Amino acid sequence: MIYADNAATTKLCIEAFEAMQPYLLQNYGNASQPYFFAKASKKALQNSRETIAECIGAFPNEIYFTSGGTESDNWVIKSSLFMDKKKNKIITSPIEHHAILNSCKTVQKLKIPVDFLSVDEKGVIIFDSFEQYLSKNTGLVSIMYANNEIGTIEPIPEIARIVHKYGAVFHTDAVQAVGHIPINVHASEIDLLSSSAHKFNGPKGIGFLYIKNGISMPAYIDGGSQELGLRAGTENVAAIVGMAKALKININRMDKVRIKLLNIENAFLSALQDLGLDFIRNGAENHLPGNMNISFCQADGEMLLHRLDLKGICVSTGSACDTVNTQISHVLQAIKVPKEYAKGTIRITFGADNTTQEAIEIAKSIRDILNP
Repeated sequence: MIYADNAATTKLCIEAFEAMQPYLLQNYGNASQPYFFAKASKKALQNSRETIAECIGAFPNEIYFTSGGTESDNWVIKSSLFMDKKKNKIITSPIEHHAILNSCKTVQKLKIPVDFLSVDEKGVIIFDSFEQYLSKNTGLVSIMYANNEIGTIEPIPEIARIVHKYGAVFHTDAVQAVGHIPINVHASEIDLLSSSAHKFNGPKGIGFLYIKNGISMPAYIDGGSQELGLRAGTENVAAIVGMAKALKININRMDKVRIKLLNIENAFLSALQDLGLDFIRNGAENHLPGNMNISFCQADGEMLLHRLDLKGICVSTGSACDTVNTQISHVLQAIKVPKEYAKGTIRITFGADNTTQEAIEIAKSIRDILNP
């Protein structure tokens, strides 16, 4: 099998798996309990919080553990329900993950206004019209750090500075970015940031929300006093430990992996061109390494996905998080991919375990399917 859908999920790294085991089998105490047996779990939570904070340039008390990016995004958007009614307008973009877009639909039903910024054909926020949307009524602006479908990286520091000019809070869905590109939340003036461990070789079902000190957030889950009373529930210590371990490893090898992925990208694109395929690559030049959104002329992306699957090759089409509908994704519509190409779109996301030979094999398989 060739796995090339790393934007959907990544393989759990062995170091993270090994770090998790003691908290599943030996040190399984509830970190909230006062007795000695719980101290190992409590210490593991604190160490993990410190590690994650260091990796993104935050303070440990700014890291709140969640079940993943979707929960973190929901927490941020739905907090607008508790904002000052005179300052509760939300601004986002049309190419966000559905965790943001569907949360916005929910708050709109409760009379919270939501505006959508325009993006260019590369998926980058159009700054010329940005400030027209901002006003003294704006409470929250949420723009993803890097797009999950086309890999475009947004100019987050510049966006944050403009948002703060109007006294609004800035959130970024960084699920695809954390662990793959350098991020410093304090230097970039980010107020809130969502992340998910399974995107950087950690376990599924765990993530975190960075909340800058001074930002007031309502509790998302009521109950006990976990996560400073903002997110109740017994902590998944093993998963948290695995997340911290995986993130640290990815941060340490980031430059090396980036160079490898860019070489794999070039090999794949060269192979497609040499094989005479008619295609366009979507997204900006400043993109996530390894994220390749390719549209083939007069092709069917859904058919390509299933035919590649029969060959043992895993890719995705449209939005990987929308498994019910097969229509052209909201991202491709927003960046105005030409109709003759849009339907023939697949997303190939290479990871650290992939090779240039695998990339060439995928290209040849696509050629064999499209031009038998």
